[in-house]
Amino acid sequence: MQAQEVKSFLEQKIPEAQVEVEGEGCNFQLNVISDELAGLSPVKRQQQIYAHLNPWIADGSIHAVTMKFFSRADWAGRA
Repeated sequence: MQAQEVKSFLEQKIPEAQVEVEGEGCNFQLNVISDELAGLSPVKRQQQIYAHLNPWIADGSIHAVTMKFFSRADWAGRA
């Protein structure tokens, strides 16, 4: 599995989000930029992402995922 596949898939499933993905194989790091998701609790944010990735996790295509969430303003202002 490639990072671009994960990025495209998540951006289709969560159209208001921009997703930056690093990693390859079965381990990925996600930066999810979304004002809507940034307003949720940390657990709710992760649940939103895992809900879409679970089929790939279940079949072993994805083994590990780490996530960071940003509002659009926070993402634009990072140094």
